Amino acid sequence: MKGIVAGIGVLCLSPLLLTGAALMAASASEAAQESAQFTGCTGTVDTEKITEQVIKLLDGANSDTVRIPGLDLPAEQVPDAQKIVATGIGLKVPDRGQIVALATAIQESRLRNLTAGDRDSLGLFQQRPSKGWGTAQQIRDPIHASEKFYQRLLTVDGWQQLTVTQAAQAVQQSGHPDAYAQWEDLATSLQKAIARTFPNTGQGATDQSETSGCGPGEDGSGYGRIPEGTVPKGYTIPEDAPAEARRAIRWAMGRLGTLYQWGGSCTDAHGPDPMGRCDCSSLMQQAYKHAGVTLTRTTYTQVNEGKAVSAKALVPGDLIFSRGTAARPEHVGLYMGEGLVIEAPRTGKPVRITPLKDWTILAVRRVL
Repeated sequence: MKGIVAGIGVLCLSPLLLTGAALMAASASEAAQESAQFTGCTGTVDTEKITEQVIKLLDGANSDTVRIPGLDLPAEQVPDAQKIVATGIGLKVPDRGQIVALATAIQESRLRNLTAGDRDSLGLFQQRPSKGWGTAQQIRDPIHASEKFYQRLLTVDGWQQLTVTQAAQAVQQSGHPDAYAQWEDLATSLQKAIARTFPNTGQGATDQSETSGCGPGEDGSGYGRIPEGTVPKGYTIPEDAPAEARRAIRWAMGRLGTLYQWGGSCTDAHGPDPMGRCDCSSLMQQAYKHAGVTLTRTTYTQVNEGKAVSAKALVPGDLIFSRGTAARPEHVGLYMGEGLVIEAPRTGKPVRITPLKDWTILAVRRVL
């Protein structure tokens, strides 16, 4: 699991644990009040309608205009569902496993990252630190929570032949083992809708050959292995990209091969001072500065720049966010077109170009 780094302007943090007796008491009360509303069937689920509404929300529509039966707070719940699906895709968990995870989170927390629950239960899956799911802070990170859920699910013998309720119960060991079944239809619709928004998948990690949203090579796979710090043979900056995007991409490419420096300003990446080198967000900031566009400094703030767009609608110049959570991502890269992303990855690695297929995309922002 990822370590925790403290500091001002930090780029790579998991969400901070909310503390304080009053807050925990209020959260426990909230969880108790909400849990009474979680039971009950959602009725007939219109998968196409839910898909339409989910994609509308993920494309940046006003949440007041989005209606998803079974979800009272879609602006909060759909992004959490997206993190669960994104984590499953990144771990190559089949669609069925993602549906089990979603149904579990709907039942346990109504797809809300709760700060309290029964005894020491926390987060989307109401996992407990005392039961080995991680620290309280880790459990409150939806990516960590999802990873732990999937890891335990995949150890269940024959889980793919079990019903959703049986598979969920094998992981959760709930006192209400039959409660998960009522959410299967909604979970299935959410998984299908969200999976469609990822550029390197169609209906999930195991169905790419049949339902991929990208043609051959559009996820960057056509370039094969790309040596770090190099431009893959055959790539050219798309001529139809906005002028500012072309300038930003060109400037970023000029930093290829320079070593990553956490907290570096990216103002002199080739110079002798390590603090002049680039980290992920300073590379974005300086690339766009040289294109005449002002961006804020950190990944945390850049994820609020411009407007949200679907990962299915990427254009050169878009900022792509991964790791961490959609609200507090740990990493950012610049989409170059042709299924390629330029990034300053981490300590010990150089600025490099990577294929889109290697990214688990949590958010996309269009800053032009």
